[in-house]
Amino acid sequence: MSNYPVVLLIEQALTELDATQVTSLHSGVEGGADYTVLLPVEDAAGRVEAAMGALGSGEVVAPMALSSDEYREMQQELLSVARDALQASLTALNNAGASASGTVVTDDPVHALVDAVASTTAREAIVLTRPHVVAEFFHVDWTSRARRKLGVPVLHLLEHESFEEQSGHGQGMPGI
Repeated sequence: MSNYPVVLLIEQALTELDATQVTSLHSGVEGGADYTVLLPVEDAAGRVEAAMGALGSGEVVAPMALSSDEYREMQQELLSVARDALQASLTALNNAGASASGTVVTDDPVHALVDAVASTTAREAIVLTRPHVVAEFFHVDWTSRARRKLGVPVLHLLEHESFEEQSGHGQGMPGI
């Protein structure tokens, strides 16, 4: 029997706790699970816009000018950070006894998830993010968008929190 394919869309590097919890979900699967990990690269333009918004905080601020070389350098740095986070995540999954491969994503994360589920014939998808209360409330978060597009179960877990914390017995997001 072939392994059980699962696609993980993550927002940041998985911790050992994250990897252990994810793999525990499939511990009884005959042949084990094969994980495909997707980690989006932060966009340099988004980072500059966020910095500008933080600097402005209601006041008019002169626009920060970045040369095209500086922008490319920033984007390369963000790509390098994403690759390192992906490698750390794969290592954490491997240390938890899982078979895992992955890629960084430069396009829309949900489209990449849909494509990966189709190409791997995944049986389920797991989205691991920090809480995004507003996006979740309006159902425009990655998990909600993926559920509308996929014909497989989509589980949302909070990164860096135990299952107990996520169920409202700790730091998690009770009532959301």
